[in-house]
Amino acid sequence: MLDRDDHWAYRIPFALQWMWPVPLFIGIYFAPESPWWLVRKGRIADAKKSLLRLTSLDRETNFDADETISMMVHTTNLEKKITSGASYLDCFKGIDLRRTEIVCMTWAMQNLSGNSFSNYSTYFLQQAGLNERSSYSFAMGQYAINMVGVFGAWFLMTVGIGRRTLYLYGLCGLCVMLFIMGFLGLTPASSRDSSAIATGSMMILWALVYQLTVGTVCYSLVAELSTRRLQIKTVVLGRNAYNIVGIVNSVLTPYMLNPGAWNWGNFAGFFWAGICFCCIAYTYFRLPEPRGRTFAELDLLFERGISARKFASTQVDVFSESLNGSTVSVDREHGPSTTTTTQSERTKN
Repeated sequence: MLDRDDHWAYRIPFALQWMWPVPLFIGIYFAPESPWWLVRKGRIADAKKSLLRLTSLDRETNFDADETISMMVHTTNLEKKITSGASYLDCFKGIDLRRTEIVCMTWAMQNLSGNSFSNYSTYFLQQAGLNERSSYSFAMGQYAINMVGVFGAWFLMTVGIGRRTLYLYGLCGLCVMLFIMGFLGLTPASSRDSSAIATGSMMILWALVYQLTVGTVCYSLVAELSTRRLQIKTVVLGRNAYNIVGIVNSVLTPYMLNPGAWNWGNFAGFFWAGICFCCIAYTYFRLPEPRGRTFAELDLLFERGISARKFASTQVDVFSESLNGSTVSVDREHGPSTTTTTQSERTKN
């Protein structure tokens, strides 16, 4: 539709979106139901059937479906107990306040790292000197790179690279590239075409780094850093923080790029680079590393007030903790058990 200048230039793309519901409905119809959802509905037999359908039995040599379903039932009952009576106000009390803050900032930094700047790439490249067709081609390449970046992020997280590491170094890379795009605005008018090509190439590279790190890893972080008791509410607050920052960015960015307004052009890169640098500082001092930790270990680390930089190196043993005079221990055959001790015995120990 790039060469059309009538109303069909936007009507046809909108109309083409209606072709997607058909394959989506077909895929959803044949997709297996979540075993967790079936367990919550009390449909245990259906949950086991769905679980076996979703499991690669040739790889899981020691897999026991009945044991896994029993774990799901136990976990579901436990979640019902610990989430009863929880409110949004609890997200801002005590230890949970720190976790809510980190989740909100982790999601907000997706937009604060210059994402909105990248979303206007087609318009921005036109203002930088590229023609409409070249600008559109760069934008399409950017979206293709986004897909590659997501798959790459999955791989990086599975080979043992920490979420905090990916997030921190990703922000550093984004900040450097934003500064470069800003400096490209200082090139003389005679080199405008070359500068525009360089800016477009830098935007594609920016999109790749963003999806390899900040854009994808964020979703793992917000789920892992939330406490189980308030997880849904904390994630909702984090997403709202993302949306609020996104609204502000959507208002500011057109002013930055529009020749009839602030007309910053490439210099907008300096603005977002500065904001991105602040995100780097926050990530270094406040964002902990959840990789390889159970929810119980994360709860204990937050309860002890461990510095975000020491989360990965701090050793914790959740089974040695005493709760209300009871010590939790684990037996491989009979599962967890609780032993009550007297005050004199605890003093002696």
